[in-house]
Amino acid sequence: MSEEIFRAADQAAAMIAERSVLRPKIAVVLGSGLGDFAQELRNETVIPYSEVPNFPVSTAIGHAGNLVIGEFANVPLAVMQGRAHYYEGNSFAKAAFPMRVLHRFGVKAVVLTNAAGGINSDYGRGALVAIRDHINLMGGSPLIGPNEDRFGPRFPDMTYAYDRAYRKLAIDAAKMLDISLYEGVYAAMHGPSYETPAEIQMLARMGADLVGMSTVPEVIVARHMDMRVLAISCVTNMAAGLSGETINHEEVLETGKRVKGKFLALLRAVLPGIAATV
Repeated sequence: MSEEIFRAADQAAAMIAERSVLRPKIAVVLGSGLGDFAQELRNETVIPYSEVPNFPVSTAIGHAGNLVIGEFANVPLAVMQGRAHYYEGNSFAKAAFPMRVLHRFGVKAVVLTNAAGGINSDYGRGALVAIRDHINLMGGSPLIGPNEDRFGPRFPDMTYAYDRAYRKLAIDAAKMLDISLYEGVYAAMHGPSYETPAEIQMLARMGADLVGMSTVPEVIVARHMDMRVLAISCVTNMAAGLSGETINHEEVLETGKRVKGKFLALLRAVLPGIAATV
C-alpha cells in the first residue's frame, strides 16, 4: 500500500506540473470561510480537485475544492481552497494525501489554516491564533500501515511539529500590523457533530485553547516528509457551553469572511519571510 501511495502522489504531482508553469515551494491550505484568499493570486491556474488523479474531493460547505497555483506578494503559491476531512468518509491517510502530492510537486513549507472553536477565554470571535502544539483526539493517524521510507521515517518526531521560526515571523508581522495574534494548543476531534459542553470542559482541563475537526492529519503527514509547518486558526465561534449560544456552520463561514482583511494582511507580511527559508 505504501508503494501505491507513493506512485499515486507522483501521478497527481505530474498532472499538476503539466497544468502550471509555476513551481511553488510554499502551499497554503484554506479552511472554512477563508477560501476567498485564492482570489488574490495573480497569473493563476485553477485545477478542481476532481481533475487531479487520486485527490480527495471536499464536500464540506465553504470548501470550494480547487487547487489554485499562482503568485501572491510576488511569492509563487499552491493554494488549496478547502480540504477533505475524516468525517466526510475519508481515511486519515486519504484526507492528508494532498500533502503527499504537494511534497512530490516540490513544496517545502505549508501554511495551514482552519476555522476553530475558541476554548481559551482570552479569545473572541474573529481572533487569529498561531498553533504551537496539538492534541490528537481523532482516534487515528494517517501514518498507520506500512511505512514508505521515501516519504519519511517510521517514527517521525513531533516535538516541533509547528515551526518555531515561522511562528516568530507571524507574531512579529502581527505586531507590525497591529493585529492581535495569539498562540495556542489545538485539539482535534473527528466530528462532524460539534462538541458537547462536557467535552469542552475536558479539553480545557487537558490544556487545549482551540478545538476543530481538521489540520492535525495534514501536520503529521507534512512533518513525516520534513515539510515545515505554520498553522493559523480563525476563532469563528466560542466552543459549546462557553457563550450560552448554539453553534451553526453559517456563523463559522460569516466570521471567516469578516476576518479576511486581517488574514490577507498577515499572509502578505509573512509569506516573503517563509519564501526566504525554502
